[in-house]
Amino acid sequence: MNGSSIVAIDELELSFVPRPWSFADQRRVEIDAYFEARRRKTPELWNGRVLLLSRCVLSERKLSGTFFETDFASFLAWKEWDCPDRTVINCFAMGALCAADGAFLVGVMGAHTANAGRIYFPAGTPDPDDIRGSKVDLEQNVVREVAEETGLTPNDFHQRVGWHAVVEGQRIALFKILDVGAAAVDLRARILGHLARERTPEFSDIRILRGRGDLDPKMPVFVTAFLNRAWS
Repeated sequence: MNGSSIVAIDELELSFVPRPWSFADQRRVEIDAYFEARRRKTPELWNGRVLLLSRCVLSERKLSGTFFETDFASFLAWKEWDCPDRTVINCFAMGALCAADGAFLVGVMGAHTANAGRIYFPAGTPDPDDIRGSKVDLEQNVVREVAEETGLTPNDFHQRVGWHAVVEGQRIALFKILDVGAAAVDLRARILGHLARERTPEFSDIRILRGRGDLDPKMPVFVTAFLNRAWS
């Protein structure tokens, strides 16, 4: 995929098909050395299993594709080495928390994470827990990540129909807007309470965003692109 765009998506048709990844196999020694160097700086990094997308088709408001499984170290190296295998796409979902007063809430990633200091909506790279039979369920991924990172459950929010996809190069960020029936200040206080009870919370702080004046350079391009579209 080339260029950058924001598109509305009505349907996801994502499957899981195991296969080897030649990038990970051929550059195993380099990847392992790189990950060990990263772990010396951030010991909490864990080389778990993640899902990456291949054979992707985006047309007529529908995203189709096939995920395969690999290790986090290989994914991290691929991502930070400028995605040398262009047949692979980093496709992930984010829960865009929207308070009753229209403000969005985002989190500041903790110092122990791979993206320390960056500002995101609750999200996580898909993993084997998101596989349902032969399908990959990104709605369930969003629900799980929101619960883990904020303490909010499906009883606390309403999922809007469809997705907003920011497509750029080897990345597809899928945003699911979650309407929460609480004012932004109250919602922030509740999430901060959850973070205070966690031993190693993903977020170190929660920010309230009411307009373009609240944007921050530490937000990735795909987050600011989504927000600008939402506010327009």
